[in-house]
Amino acid sequence: MRVALYARVSTDIQEARGTIASQLEVLRARAVHDEHELVAEFLDDGHSGARLDRPGLDRLRDEAEAGLFEAVLCLTPDRLARVYAYQVLVLEELERHGVRVLFTDAPALDDDPQARLLTQVQGVIAEYERAKIAERNRRGRLYRARAGEPVAWNVPYGYRRLPRTAVAPARLEVFEPEAAIVRRIFDDYVAGGHSMRQIALRLYDEGIPSPLGKPMWRYTTISRILRDRAYVGTLFYNRTETLPSSAVGRKSARSRRRPESEWIGIPVATIVTDAIFEAAQRVCRDNSKWSPRRAEPGAWLLRGLLRCGSCGCSMCCLKTRSGQESIRYYRCHKYDPIAAGGRDRVCEERQARANELDEIVFEQVRATLLRPDVLLAGETALACRAPVTDDDLLARQLEGLERKLSAITQNR
Repeated sequence: MRVALYARVSTDIQEARGTIASQLEVLRARAVHDEHELVAEFLDDGHSGARLDRPGLDRLRDEAEAGLFEAVLCLTPDRLARVYAYQVLVLEELERHGVRVLFTDAPALDDDPQARLLTQVQGVIAEYERAKIAERNRRGRLYRARAGEPVAWNVPYGYRRLPRTAVAPARLEVFEPEAAIVRRIFDDYVAGGHSMRQIALRLYDEGIPSPLGKPMWRYTTISRILRDRAYVGTLFYNRTETLPSSAVGRKSARSRRRPESEWIGIPVATIVTDAIFEAAQRVCRDNSKWSPRRAEPGAWLLRGLLRCGSCGCSMCCLKTRSGQESIRYYRCHKYDPIAAGGRDRVCEERQARANELDEIVFEQVRATLLRPDVLLAGETALACRAPVTDDDLLARQLEGLERKLSAITQNR
């Protein structure tokens, strides 16, 4: 019988310890012992069994549908999936394709009701164990954070995390090469009067890499540094919560900001003074208040609708002054070196006068709407669309409400 192997470990630590190798050794020995023809091996190194979007499992499911093998050898049901519902989904899918699943450390399923019951119980227990481990880990991290220990490995730019030892908890220390860049950003923004864009371009021109090691700095990176209270002595933990996705097997789609009363402040060494930090916040508020983006909200007819004819990127709105005259333009986003990812990648398409382009488009729309044949064709096309019944609309709205209620219940 043509068989395939499937093995999985959840973390890189398990992978390093050779857990994958030990699983493969057992599965290969089983294939040889039962005189099967081994045609494929599917591995997921460092992928959680609580998710279905795993590259190895995806390939296994695709090739099972193509009929490339007749059975799959797997160590235990929880290697296939740790969530019982996902186990059932994968097992039923493989069964539809005529593929048997043989567990080396569990009885064969086939038509044995007791074996199926045992597999189901094992799946439920594995799911319970996973939930228990996750809850213990969550509470442990909260306890350590309340005790003043930084628990996240991703730390603000300018700091290094020193891990826990037998005699001392984890802590952050100032990493002076990066801290000097942080102080410079604050000084340039407050005392130097430079914009975030100017600061980002200056750092790029001087060859100073961003926190991610890339040559180009982003506005969002500069903005995040200027607003991070860690630089004045308080690193906040538990600021956001992850909302579960409603789609089966998908990774959690988004996070939500928690109320400030739930944030946990962790004291750290300061990099800038309170005075310069508060001054930076005032400049941020003033710049946001008087930003050209907030002025004349209805003056841009084609805002968000235009694409660059050269590179296909969206076009932004730009206002300049010539003497006493204010001139508005539409310009490709990638005309800006920061948005393009470097000066050598900027789009060379010319900017367009907004008043001229708005007038051209408006006249085209006006001329089109004054043609009865065009209006009739549009009305006919609209009438030919399948109408959405009230029941369908209500069902969609009800489904959305149920997802929101489920997310709220799970996050209590």
